Amino acid sequence: VQLQASGGGLVQAGDSLRLSCAASVRFLSRYGMGWFRQAPGKEREFVASITWNGERTYYTDSVKGRFTISRDNAKNTVYLLMNSLKFEDTAVYYCAARLGYDDIGPFDYWGQGTQVTVSS
Repeated sequence: VQLQASGGGLVQAGDSLRLSCAASVRFLSRYGMGWFRQAPGKEREFVASITWNGERTYYTDSVKGRFTISRDNAKNTVYLLMNSLKFEDTAVYYCAARLGYDDIGPFDYWGQGTQVTVSS
């Protein structure tokens, strides 16, 4: 499984960005998907995840109400819409895939990151 994240950039506080994660798999619907981020000098943290069919989503508290994870299994793509961006959202964002239908559990595959920089 190869994951290609894109859509990062330099924005101002309050702006929006949409990240995309293209997966090179035959059936993305067999995977739960997630987004993580890592800020300079900090550990990688969970941002959001979505079940294989998109019915359930999970978010870390700091992004609830601002970020939305979604997926299009027909396009083998997962998205992260980020609204009302804050300086503290600055990080490298990674997408990840988890084989199977469980809502929780470790992610098995990781993509390269895309940089999001929010200027205050």
